[in-house]
Amino acid sequence: GELLPWLAKMKQCAQFLELRILAEVQANQGEPALADVKLLLRVNDCVREQPFLISQLVRIAIMAITLQPIYEGLAQHCWSDAQLDELEQVLATQDYLADFEFAMKGEKITAVETFEKQRLTRESKQWEESSGTNKLVTISYRFIPGAYFYGNELAFAQMHQQFIVPLVDLTNRVVAPAALRQAQDAMQSGMKHYSYYKVQAQMVFPAISASVMRIARIQSQVDLARVACALERFRLAQGNYPETLDALAPQFIGKLPHDIINGQPLHYRRTDDGQFVLYSVGWDEKDDGGKIFITKSGTVDQKKGDWVWQYPAK
Repeated sequence: GELLPWLAKMKQCAQFLELRILAEVQANQGEPALADVKLLLRVNDCVREQPFLISQLVRIAIMAITLQPIYEGLAQHCWSDAQLDELEQVLATQDYLADFEFAMKGEKITAVETFEKQRLTRESKQWEESSGTNKLVTISYRFIPGAYFYGNELAFAQMHQQFIVPLVDLTNRVVAPAALRQAQDAMQSGMKHYSYYKVQAQMVFPAISASVMRIARIQSQVDLARVACALERFRLAQGNYPETLDALAPQFIGKLPHDIINGQPLHYRRTDDGQFVLYSVGWDEKDDGGKIFITKSGTVDQKKGDWVWQYPAK
């Protein structure tokens, strides 16, 4: 709870900077727009070393805010070759897969420390909403045996090692949805056999597993933005977009990022209107040809279809 006010202020700052960058892009002011993008990324990096999942989730939200004016700037050809090169290199420093592993280690330490504090004090405090106001309440564990806390500490450490760490393959830079489904099935199977010594650890897993897709998606969007910068550099040099992504490296980008869902090359094609479609296969692991699915509420369905970078037809 103590971190939330600080993180909320950061997000508000990001939203303000987003509006300013969008205004600069509309005015075709590439240099100040780039400077503000870099400032926004520096603001976001302020909590990069905080080992808490909530901090990383706010960073993801701010990165999504940052990508919108970057998208607009690229769509409107706002930046020069040198500015695009600088922008791509700044984006290349954003590694949300490594940040996830770091945050998960922090979550493990925090969880074990929390259980241990409950064992020693035989109480915990939490905020509860009552009649529209938050109230701090104390929960007593006076008659709970010490084995309960030790058991949950062990269960959380085992869950971290067996189910959480393997979700993100840092060596191959892959986040496999199938691995998450297997972990969810294994945890669900374990919950069928209720254990007094695992209940708290099992309650934490759904929140952690839900964050994995968000980590994968934001890293994919950052990678797509980097390739989009290289594509724009190619267009400035050659007058049109390349036939294939292979034409970009190493002149316009040092190394092409791959699709983090399956480790395969990102999908790309030029379109008849002189634009392009660039995409990852997305969370369903199927190549839908660059198709986006919309939910009933009108938002993009993140679990279906592809994760796409495409400019409006002119």
